Amino acid sequence: MKIFSGIQPSGELHIGNYLAVITQWLDLQEKNDCIFCVVDWHAITVPYNSSILQQKIKEVAAIYLASGIDPEKSTIFTQSAVKEHVELAWLLNTITPVGDLQRMTQFKEKSAKHAKNICAGLLNYPVLMAADILLYQTEVVPVGQDQKQHVELAREIARRFNARFGETFILPKVQIMKIGAKIMSLTEPTKKMSKSDPDQSRISLFDTPEQIKKKIASSTTDSGHEIKYNPEEKPGISNLLTIYSLLMEKTIKDAEKDFANASYQTFKQRLSELLVEKLTPFREKKTELAQSPERIEKILKAGAEKAGIQAQATMAKVRQAMGL
Repeated sequence: MKIFSGIQPSGELHIGNYLAVITQWLDLQEKNDCIFCVVDWHAITVPYNSSILQQKIKEVAAIYLASGIDPEKSTIFTQSAVKEHVELAWLLNTITPVGDLQRMTQFKEKSAKHAKNICAGLLNYPVLMAADILLYQTEVVPVGQDQKQHVELAREIARRFNARFGETFILPKVQIMKIGAKIMSLTEPTKKMSKSDPDQSRISLFDTPEQIKKKIASSTTDSGHEIKYNPEEKPGISNLLTIYSLLMEKTIKDAEKDFANASYQTFKQRLSELLVEKLTPFREKKTELAQSPERIEKILKAGAEKAGIQAQATMAKVRQAMGL
């Protein structure tokens, strides 16, 4: 199958990005044609620091490599290096109703958060995402829960294009993890963990052991003492249990059994140790790659060349279908 997914180079990537998205990629790359993009054009739809954008792009690429994404098995590149993404986005804009874009949950949320910077790019974000997906004739898009609506819109845009101009695009399907599709904030466990929220609310993939221990120790839990999964009544402990179960590759029930008679303090201590163990390779790999930035640049360049060939083939079909 053809797989496409990507992560923005904005903020600090956190454990939620890894568990909800990247772990899916690791399984998929073994038997599928996978394309994993650093979606920098998406990152500039809200206020950002242009002086560190390239640094953030390299960090995301380093995370892909540190997590086990293999450039020999998967295509890794930066979105802006393949200009066909924006060409197709413009053409898809001509068949996408504005009302569909205004209904997008993420547009509403980001508009409220960045009230002084509601740009056209923020509104058209889902059309660019549709172009990202459709450009490679993608069959499956592994994403977190927050991107499900955008993938469904991409599928609708493809269906509409095919109906108007003839069969051109494959209709993509979304793939979301049953457990862990949405990792919640450590400080507000009824709210999704976010790169843009205060540092204390999330575990960054590059956090030090001391930072991890401090954040988990101060994370919000709930009244009572039982370590049980119940998101409605015990959202804090349920979130921590989800993180633990995914890192251990256990079911929630088995995770509960591990701490049947344990205190919250004991559970948090064990979770901290597990996070330190799992995330240490990210910090080490980041340090290693920082000493040889040319390696990342070489991988991204090769990936862009490979992706560009596929993108150009699709655009030739699109132009012909549209009479251009």
